[in-house]
Amino acid sequence: MIKTIIELKKADLTLGNAAASVHVLKNIDLTIGKGEAVGIVGPSGSGKSTLLMVLAGLERLDTGEIHVNGAPLHNLGEDALADFRGKNIGIVFQSFHLIANMTALENVAIPLELANVRSPFDIARRELQAVGLGERLGHYPGQLSGGEQQRVAIARALAPSPAVLIADEPTGNLDTETGRQIADLLFAQQAERGMTLVLVTHDLALASRCSRQVRVASGRIVADAAVTERRSEVVTA
Repeated sequence: MIKTIIELKKADLTLGNAAASVHVLKNIDLTIGKGEAVGIVGPSGSGKSTLLMVLAGLERLDTGEIHVNGAPLHNLGEDALADFRGKNIGIVFQSFHLIANMTALENVAIPLELANVRSPFDIARRELQAVGLGERLGHYPGQLSGGEQQRVAIARALAPSPAVLIADEPTGNLDTETGRQIADLLFAQQAERGMTLVLVTHDLALASRCSRQVRVASGRIVADAAVTERRSEVVTA
């Protein structure tokens, strides 16, 4: 039996105030198991990125519950939430968010050092080697290609050995071939480490590489199925 690692219960969230408010998430229930790769898809404005931010602990619910790796994120204070997120959730964004005046090694190591992790530079070196950047440790972001910068961002997300990796349009700023290489890297690392991968993407080919797809529309989950089952239905229809 697969262990549940993410559980969302009756999640509801409105963003903005008064006339400018938008009811983004509407009474959502979602369960994700340990080691699953889940693709969240849907049209622009559907709420999928906000849902991902809730799962990452970066957006708080108005009502409902969110449990990640056994912790009730909806009940945690800001400091406890930040501490939990730093140890349990890796996050990769469409934009790389690297610090320009730090080397690749420093971009990965400094967050670990600030979190009082032992041997942060040794861990950073190992993670950069794991994503194929062992020869680029001393390079600054401006000296790296877009794909290489995203590899640094992935190494930074993986460095704390998170139980969950969250990716928001991780190939969105990359050309097709580089995007494919980054996708290969994400899925290889997810399989090797046995961690849970949850990603938002407009790229249906990328989403189809996940074991499961969750489709969001108008703030609600409208479909949730294993990719193999979906393909089987297409074949037999």
